[in-house]
Amino acid sequence: MPFQVIPYTPKLIEASLAIWNEVVRDGIAFPQEDELTAESGDAFFSMQTYTGLARNEETGEIAGLYILHPNNVGRCGHICNASYAVASNWRGHHVGEMLVLDSISRAKEFGFRILQFNAVVRTNEGALALYRKLGFVQLGVIPDGFRKKDGTFEDIIPHYRIL
Repeated sequence: MPFQVIPYTPKLIEASLAIWNEVVRDGIAFPQEDELTAESGDAFFSMQTYTGLARNEETGEIAGLYILHPNNVGRCGHICNASYAVASNWRGHHVGEMLVLDSISRAKEFGFRILQFNAVVRTNEGALALYRKLGFVQLGVIPDGFRKKDGTFEDIIPHYRIL
């Protein structure tokens, strides 16, 4: 199915919230504990350097999204960070890969030189395989760096890729 990455606009807040909050509710990948509301979500998505949404060109359905922003400031401001969310019914259809590739392209356009992921959860096997495929480098393991929704801890594996 053909997808296109489009920029976030406030009129797409409901679809964006549904996808983002699904990942937050799962409690196994994002550090956020609280779901976004229409107001907080619009502010959050709008404040990013770029928020991209994967839209199915045939149906208009939003299947996933990503946020792209600086990982730090000042002398480290050339390093960016991104987070990706794919609706559960679209996982396994290469939507995540399309979002990561688009974020790499956008990051370069915004002048970033490195894309870094701070906290890829060890049990997120799909993401780990995708990042390996796309040339990201693992930086090591932070034991018990992520507290899951059920209160247990899981290792995180930071990654980076030179852009």
